[in-house]
Amino acid sequence: MAPSEKEKEQWECLFASKVLYQTEILKSLLEECDIPAVTINKQDSSYLFGDIEVYVKRDDILRAQLILEKFLADE
Repeated sequence: MAPSEKEKEQWECLFASKVLYQTEILKSLLEECDIPAVTINKQDSSYLFGDIEVYVKRDDILRAQLILEKFLADE
């Protein structure tokens, strides 16, 4: 069953990268802090242009941004 428009509006893009491992590490960090996260791969499979995006629920965006800032500072 496809998500409704209301359900889609509850998620917000937190981070986008061309590097898959970055998005997977960030997703894991978020989930360790009890923040549900979803990755959506928008890369073209042949030419690898486009991004992989990490989405979190709008209610968790502020906590997720703090985790993102620490993640980017540690890299």
